Amino acid sequence: MKKKLVSIVLMTALAAGTLAGCGGSGSSSSDDSANVQTGGEAQGSADAAAATDEGKVINIYCWNNEFRERVELVYPEVKETSSDGTVTTLNDGTEIHWIINPNQDGVYQQKLDEALLNQANAAADDKVDIFLSETDYVNKYTDAEADMAMPLTDLGINPDTDLADQYSFTKVTASDANGVQRGSTWQCCPGLLVYRRDIAKEVFGTDDPEEIGEKVKDWDSIKAAAAELKAKGYYTFASYADTFRLYGNSIDAPWVAPGETTIKVDPKIMNWINDSKEWLDAGYLDKTVKGQWNSDWNQAMGSSSKVFAFLFPAWGIDFTLKPNWDGEDGMWAVTNPPQEYNWGGSYVHACTGTDNPQHVKDIIMSVTADKDNLLKISREKTDFTNTQSSMREAATDDANFSSDFLGGQNPFKYFSPVAENIKIAPLSAYDQGCVELIQNSFSDYFQGMVDFDKAKANFETAIIERYPEITEVQWPQ
Repeated sequence: MKKKLVSIVLMTALAAGTLAGCGGSGSSSSDDSANVQTGGEAQGSADAAAATDEGKVINIYCWNNEFRERVELVYPEVKETSSDGTVTTLNDGTEIHWIINPNQDGVYQQKLDEALLNQANAAADDKVDIFLSETDYVNKYTDAEADMAMPLTDLGINPDTDLADQYSFTKVTASDANGVQRGSTWQCCPGLLVYRRDIAKEVFGTDDPEEIGEKVKDWDSIKAAAAELKAKGYYTFASYADTFRLYGNSIDAPWVAPGETTIKVDPKIMNWINDSKEWLDAGYLDKTVKGQWNSDWNQAMGSSSKVFAFLFPAWGIDFTLKPNWDGEDGMWAVTNPPQEYNWGGSYVHACTGTDNPQHVKDIIMSVTADKDNLLKISREKTDFTNTQSSMREAATDDANFSSDFLGGQNPFKYFSPVAENIKIAPLSAYDQGCVELIQNSFSDYFQGMVDFDKAKANFETAIIERYPEITEVQWPQ
């Protein structure tokens, strides 16, 4: 099995990466918060002694500046960061070296996997100490036999007590098949429906989030609303890819069961295919927008677009919608989605073989477990963060958590109840490839370039090319 998992690591390193992100900068904390994180003065002294035996370089692998900026914001030991963002110096002189490679085209995973394969023989200052993963491929790195991410308990972190306030589905996502947690995250990524206020007023006579929420509360309701939007010349969503996460996050079984080599396509994925074709043919989606993360999709977020809504988590609003919007603030609002879903999440892992376990522990605890720190990240970065109690507070604190971009609306009021009810879909090491390739293969079908059977055959070919060990693809009857 371990040999097989190493093969997955190598093969998926060549796969296209998923996109997610947020950003910001700064650093602050108090002596009191530092003592809370390390267990008080006595524990702090012991930790300081242990830290003197650690290396002087902490290598952190990630795909953008998101994690660095959050470390700078809340980790109290940060002294300064170089002007090019590649080195952060801590108060004790230790340097964090940020090794950043883009997610696109699988570059990040390829570079990370090469480093992990060399971890045992690497010089101390070259070892990977922390690396990040995303939900679509976290399972690959948390596998117990592969032993790439350390159990948090080996760092002295007790998930049952130290991380008790985290949303349970994020803890499950970061755990191996035995339930051992091997990563932590500052993010929880519940998704909402984000809509244009001006289009809502024209078509529905109101932009009130509660009233719009009733019109999009389930698939039957939003389908009726889509017909109203079309009659006025508007699209409900930009692309069939926009709805995929809602269906894909609710599958009942993993794409590939543990120990098997058969991909089983869940009936909910077939529902997405059938519904997407129906919506596209009905004119509820823009046929010129083929998928996501391309220029057409980005332009659909602009002021001249006829697209009414997008389905985004907090990072999607801040890092995707806002940069593509060329109008005034206050023209977008959020409301409940037609179906609860989660999209994304950046998981922080201590790498097996790190020579900086105490620093690694302190960073993970500061950025992913400290309630005050996470509230600060939410206020300054608009992340929906991963302590349940703090997000319940944010949901009722309009003074501190309202958004100018959303016209003074407090989005946490809508994010929080979605997060409370998320049940993460069962994961496998093949999720990223399956998620990407099923969409790519059926895009041609939606566009009328191939028929249904050819799209299925194209998926089978593409998935076996990416994962040669896969022996069969089973489709639901």
